[in-house]
Amino acid sequence: MTGILGKKIGMTRVQGTDGKMNPITVIECSPNVITQVKTVEKDGYTALVIGVDDTMKSKKTRPFRHMKEFKIAAEEAANFKKGDQVTLESMKDVAIVTVTGTSKGKGFQGVMRRHNFRGGPRSHGSHFHREPGSVGNRAKPGKIAHGRKLPGHMGSDTVTRAAKVAYLNPEHNLIGIKGAVPGAVGSIIVITKKA
Repeated sequence: MTGILGKKIGMTRVQGTDGKMNPITVIECSPNVITQVKTVEKDGYTALVIGVDDTMKSKKTRPFRHMKEFKIAAEEAANFKKGDQVTLESMKDVAIVTVTGTSKGKGFQGVMRRHNFRGGPRSHGSHFHREPGSVGNRAKPGKIAHGRKLPGHMGSDTVTRAAKVAYLNPEHNLIGIKGAVPGAVGSIIVITKKA
């Protein structure tokens, strides 16, 4: 199996073999259920659709609150069937994983927070404190260039990064990822084996 879905619990620390304290993010990966096995004959490619958190009212089209599709090799499709459970046992020999989550939303922010602008003088009489400064051109071309760093919505982005597995406890469905993981506490995190 190439991946699993989990819920972010929070952060703590563990002591490494060198005696140093390492910050880790704890993710609870309760058993995921395979809801569909896609094959080349039927769908044109091979993949597994897994779901987690069946607290919502069951629907014909979406039996789980959170679902994700993972592509697999064609020869592996025969090893899985609908209804099978995916647990952290599949991550036992994995040292590095890729974690994907939705970063915390911070609303509408100015350029100083969003893009780390320095801002203007703080002295009295200065009319340039936290503004972005000059952004446009004259009559030609008469518009602002694409990609200009301006105020706007910050956060709520899909963030993916590679990380080391620092702690694994399949009995209690817990995995510890070294460092910070994008997303708020309680958000869904996608963990995949690094290719």
